[in-house]
Amino acid sequence: MGTEGTYDSQRERGGQGAGDTGTRWLGHPHGNDAGAARVPRPASPPPPMPPAPPRAPAAVFDVRDWLRTHRPDAEPGLWRYGHRPRAVAEADEVPTRALVVGALTALACGIFAWAVWRTDYFTVQRLPLKLFTPSDWWRGEPGQSARTAGAVYNSLFAALLIYFCGRLGNWPALYRRLVMDRPQPARAFAAGLTGLVVVWIVLGTSLLPFFYAILHGLVPVSVVRGAPEMGVAIYVVIGAALLWPFARTGGWSQLLRKSGPPVPLPEAGTETGEDPADWPRLRAAGQLGAADRLAAEAAGRRMNDVDCVRIGRAWSRVEDGALSPGVFVDAVMKQGAAACPHPSGDRDLPVRTATHDLLTAQVRVGAYAEHPRNPSTRRGAGAALDPAVLGTSLLAVGPHGSDRTRRLVRPVVESLSLQALTGNAAVVVVSGEGADLGPENSYDVVVRIGDADSVYDLDLYAGATDPDEAAMLLAEAFTGDLPDVDSRRAAVTLGQLIGPFNAVHGRFPSLPELRELLDGGREALDVLRRALHPEQHRSYLREIDARERQLGTSGELSGVLADRIAFLDRPAFSAFFDTRGRSRPFSLRVLEHPVRVRIVLPERSHPEASRILTRLVFAQFISSVAARRDASVFAVLVLDDAASALTTEAVRSVQRLRQLNAGAVLAVRSLDDVGPHLHTTLLGTVGCLMTFPGITTWEGKRVAETWGKEWIETREVAQHTVFADQLFTRALHALRKLVTGKDVTTHAVTVRQVERERWSGSELAYSVPAGHAVLSLTTVHGEHAPPLLVHLDG
Repeated sequence: MGTEGTYDSQRERGGQGAGDTGTRWLGHPHGNDAGAARVPRPASPPPPMPPAPPRAPAAVFDVRDWLRTHRPDAEPGLWRYGHRPRAVAEADEVPTRALVVGALTALACGIFAWAVWRTDYFTVQRLPLKLFTPSDWWRGEPGQSARTAGAVYNSLFAALLIYFCGRLGNWPALYRRLVMDRPQPARAFAAGLTGLVVVWIVLGTSLLPFFYAILHGLVPVSVVRGAPEMGVAIYVVIGAALLWPFARTGGWSQLLRKSGPPVPLPEAGTETGEDPADWPRLRAAGQLGAADRLAAEAAGRRMNDVDCVRIGRAWSRVEDGALSPGVFVDAVMKQGAAACPHPSGDRDLPVRTATHDLLTAQVRVGAYAEHPRNPSTRRGAGAALDPAVLGTSLLAVGPHGSDRTRRLVRPVVESLSLQALTGNAAVVVVSGEGADLGPENSYDVVVRIGDADSVYDLDLYAGATDPDEAAMLLAEAFTGDLPDVDSRRAAVTLGQLIGPFNAVHGRFPSLPELRELLDGGREALDVLRRALHPEQHRSYLREIDARERQLGTSGELSGVLADRIAFLDRPAFSAFFDTRGRSRPFSLRVLEHPVRVRIVLPERSHPEASRILTRLVFAQFISSVAARRDASVFAVLVLDDAASALTTEAVRSVQRLRQLNAGAVLAVRSLDDVGPHLHTTLLGTVGCLMTFPGITTWEGKRVAETWGKEWIETREVAQHTVFADQLFTRALHALRKLVTGKDVTTHAVTVRQVERERWSGSELAYSVPAGHAVLSLTTVHGEHAPPLLVHLDG
């Protein structure tokens, strides 16, 4: 289809990207070698490619219900899909035990009052009935009319008695606590059991004879006796009417359909009278044919959530003038739900392990626990992450035993991958071998460093053309973790070699060549000097002269850099980091496009090389997102183990990501893996912080200081011994002490406002249960969510 090269396929379906055409925005090889393909800058749109056959969505569901589900505005971190705001609880919430005792006490009082009423113990209790009924009814033996009137009178009293006992015993609050606040299916079962008890009380006892009076008033007794099925039908109708409120509050219909939230929710778009599943934006623009085609695709269940968001984003580009309306309409009419595909042709991920809502770009990571530290309005609500909070970067602290990867990193990676399929995000995932971050076919590019079967190589210089920028990237990777080495001096040293080498060979040096320049001393510099033109490369000759003067000085960094390069200049990496154009290098300059990338590091066999590569990828990511001309795509770097990447320069750069429409997810085992001089800066730089069980008390203390304190109301109870002056009172106190063994005391309650830590270091270390985490969030707009306890399996 003609989509002006925006959504056309960029890779072949035969593998991770076989063929040179697949790397048009996935790599940027250097040099002018004969065999090297010249790749345009990422700023230039890629030429149109033949569209790949789209893959059918893995899960088929009714997308219309998904579109119509209400998504109210909520605070940061709240799962908005079908969210029902919880009523603000009172400061002193009544315990469940007190509610049960109060309800039983009111019920006992009601039963006693009803028993006394039925015995006609008070002679005046029938006086209102006799005043409003004919006196002939009460002369002699009461007739049918008198008995019916008495039944109605008793029923009215019973109704008033139930009302007052219910108010006295707070029965509605108890019903909400024990029934309506339960999850399904326990909620439906509890509501049904309560309804059956009410039906038994009404129809199985004589507590409310009002129904019998209605029955005999509407249907003569002779008819009921002559047609017993008539009476049964009326009983069934009465029983159904009694069960209906319990069925509605218990969510029976939603449970039987097994779709949607447990209670009816308002549909999105009802304020304007529009059906979101009818594509009102297209109809408002006069594109009725495209809207009808998409509505038919949704009705036929040939469309999934990725299709909806992807096509909606394409129409937004039409409204912005970036895409022709004719091209969009033509694609929709020809391909339907498969229109405007992702360059890979994928319409869904092979596997989803988390719950996602692409309309709000949220991924659910658990539920806020029923814990006193959590506000009552948040308890039980879903906890979610979205680009608005990930744009401030997320730091997750916790050992591997806390399932940090499975419960946090993988759901976030899945969410960003789905957003990439819709054209809204680009994600780069860096992890070690064996990390469970989804199958490889859920990524567009997989770079397996050190694996001879890897289709892609890693561009050592990230597509940079400026020698100084390339030198800074390498300096950060090789010396960023050395506290006694200034990475800026290392960048100058590398720049003095990379610039002249690029001027001579038309490409940047490979690792063996760079190592040879650093170890070769004056001989290597003389060879490079002779290859330069005296007039054309005068500035580079000065660089070589300056490099030669620094040889042998106390601050010389050539040896340090050569030793660090030696970790990557190994036989296992001989086929990687090529700069001659003989491989398919992947460059992070493609982050202007919605790409899904995974970089696998050899952590077990080459741990030091993996740490260097982690710093290199982090530095390349920062440089690439800052160089983007089009920052409409949300770019995220996910580091499953980010401890080695957190250098002084990297931490300083994290804060700049939020203004570049980018973010980072940084997972570390412990803060001790990060330099102590970076703790305060790191915790103050990231906007979102998450701690898992298993951290130490000194780590918890650092985090608690970051979260600060809050004002709370405390109650102090002091006991004072009572000294009696009267002889009789002293005797009673002595007798009480003899029986109880305690002095007679009074309680003095003091209520005051104090400032207390939101979470103390000891609580974070020892009070966070397994399967839980404490999460605080900050959005790119400055909104904050305090640290709250999240049940990750909720």
